[in-house]
Amino acid sequence: MDFELSEDQVALCDGIRDLCQGRFDIDTVRGLADCGGVDRQLWSELADTGVFSLVVPEDEGGVGLGWAEAGLVFEQLGRALVPGPLVGTLLAAEVIDDAVVGFMERPYGPALVEYPEVIDALLVLDRNGVWRVDASELSVEAAQSVDPLTPVGRVDLLPQGEQLMDFCYGWANRAVFLNSALQVGLATGARELAVAYAQERQQFGKPIGQFQAIKHKCADMYSREEVARAALYYAGCVMDVTHGPGLPADPGGYLYFEGCTIELGDTLGDREHQELVRAVSGARILAAEAADHNGKDCVQVHGGMGFTWEIDAHLYLKRAWALTPQFGSLDRHADRIANLVGADPLGHAAPLG
Repeated sequence: MDFELSEDQVALCDGIRDLCQGRFDIDTVRGLADCGGVDRQLWSELADTGVFSLVVPEDEGGVGLGWAEAGLVFEQLGRALVPGPLVGTLLAAEVIDDAVVGFMERPYGPALVEYPEVIDALLVLDRNGVWRVDASELSVEAAQSVDPLTPVGRVDLLPQGEQLMDFCYGWANRAVFLNSALQVGLATGARELAVAYAQERQQFGKPIGQFQAIKHKCADMYSREEVARAALYYAGCVMDVTHGPGLPADPGGYLYFEGCTIELGDTLGDREHQELVRAVSGARILAAEAADHNGKDCVQVHGGMGFTWEIDAHLYLKRAWALTPQFGSLDRHADRIANLVGADPLGHAAPLG
């Protein structure tokens, strides 16, 4: 399958990359840790460029692109370590006018809410659909986050909120996909940082990148990144075929999450949606593993300096750790794929265009 980007897609990636380099350089990103992870002015600039309305149809005021393009954009945001409730704000673009929207599954009990000081509302998924909970309704206690750029607060009881949709399947798949795109971007950013350091750090009279141990580690980082990227691009294509832009349709099944009132379910009727499960969960696993391993390897390439606050390597690893637990564990996504393979061992998926 050919995943070569079109000229328009290349231009889109270049534009977002330039935006990130100009407005979200690493010093600016580090500074966001002091203001709840989100600067309203910078967030408005992201919105003005169409980042959060990418998949909203043009006749509704959006950009009218597909999920494949949304994946490309979120990949660049992850690469630049752009913080904030990116997934929730994009998913809510058609149904909530607020500028900053969080996203989570409804928990059984106490839960951690990301960016509690800056969100206007929460988009909450459960087996009965999609709900809006205003931030003013939340009673939040301070909590410690592994990622300094992803502040969290503890909520003992999440309000029911206002129901926006009576189904959640498409929303959940899209959240998993966007999360995966961010993690592919993290894997890229970590690899680029490691390679740059390996080229400039001198040891025994030559760059450490010339030593086999470092050279192989950087090559492994690139291999993981490319495999995860291919899986992500395929998932984006399948998303566009099965759902397309705009609000998700209910295919007669649900994507369930563990650890809350949603559990991962695999009772999808037609082969297109089975292929969607394979693609989205496969991309999720590969992207999370690439982000995690590349973050760790980036720290290792930097040696003892990699463990210090001043070196940026830890930011990629901590962001990967913050993203990985969201929207179902990796083991559960692997179970979804295994269940489908068991039901259809030869993988006779429906043609996807």
